[in-house]
Amino acid sequence: MTVNDLVDLAGAVRAGEELNLDALRQHLQPILGAKVSNLVVKQFPGGHSNLTYLLSSGGEQWVLRRPPFGSTVKSAHDMSREFKILSALQDVYRYGPRPIHFCDDHDVIGCDFYLMSYIEGLVIRREYPPTLQLTAAQIREQLFNFFDVLGELHAVNLVEAGLDTFGKPAGYVLRQVDGWRRRWEDAITPDTVNCDVTIKWLMDNMPAESGRASVIHNDYKMDNVIFSLQDPLQVIGVLDWEMSTVGDPLMDLGCTLSYWTQISDPDFFRESRTMPSDVEGAPTRAEIVARFQQQTGLAVDNFPFYFCFGLFRLAVIGQQIYYRYYHGLTRDQRFAGFIKKTHVLQQMCELIISGKISS
Repeated sequence: MTVNDLVDLAGAVRAGEELNLDALRQHLQPILGAKVSNLVVKQFPGGHSNLTYLLSSGGEQWVLRRPPFGSTVKSAHDMSREFKILSALQDVYRYGPRPIHFCDDHDVIGCDFYLMSYIEGLVIRREYPPTLQLTAAQIREQLFNFFDVLGELHAVNLVEAGLDTFGKPAGYVLRQVDGWRRRWEDAITPDTVNCDVTIKWLMDNMPAESGRASVIHNDYKMDNVIFSLQDPLQVIGVLDWEMSTVGDPLMDLGCTLSYWTQISDPDFFRESRTMPSDVEGAPTRAEIVARFQQQTGLAVDNFPFYFCFGLFRLAVIGQQIYYRYYHGLTRDQRFAGFIKKTHVLQQMCELIISGKISS
């Protein structure tokens, strides 16, 4: 196995998601210099929201981020917000890419976008790469390291980062539940599953605020981090900051664990997993919560709520993506299956509400 076997590779740009290369080259020339004369654009395969492209020229590489085509949820694709938080974290959190340039001139590629540094490494998606061959003990260490990096983000000093006035941490839990309820209602299609019971349960079972305001990522999962090619157990980069803010870190933990299938989960949930968290050696949600409490000093006293909220939030995101496909706002065929994912997530919410799953 060579390190190149594990690099997350960009490929051809998907049909309908092309960039205006001439306009982009002209815009970036004063910023990057003559090196953009032979600019080549490729696209990373992952992601269902903001789009990520690899730009290369003269042996150098950069990453461009832009909103998805056909999106009607502008607040969820705020490029300036993503650029701002990456800029703030540069000196206090070692895992963020280096922001290079933000552009709000829509004459260039038709939308806001920004440019950042490219971090070469391993991105793990639904399955571990067959050539990686980690032992169960190594997988366990890697995944605990993955959560420790989230804990490091929650420990960032807001004043030192200049983010003490960023976001609205007071009342965050209530605002999140109500906000995602409204997003759900705005994304309903005729074939949508009914989530009324889940929404009422979340409203009726909201815990008090944790009392700590932290930088939160809000979409922290395995395919949003980069592992080292030299030591795949270590995280070297964290990507996709589009939903980051300042808020309650327990909500962030719940959102991450909503992606976390484990061996004891029902088959219907494991079949829909997006990362290999239900393999031998992987810690369970209960073990992760215990480590999180030990590392952060925060008590997680109402995990079913945070877990259920995370699942419901994912269901809303999936429904929003499916809504774009249903109404012909995107041609991406990957989005057709998101209605099934929404049903799966709602089933898990019902099991939590009934007490059949508690962790």
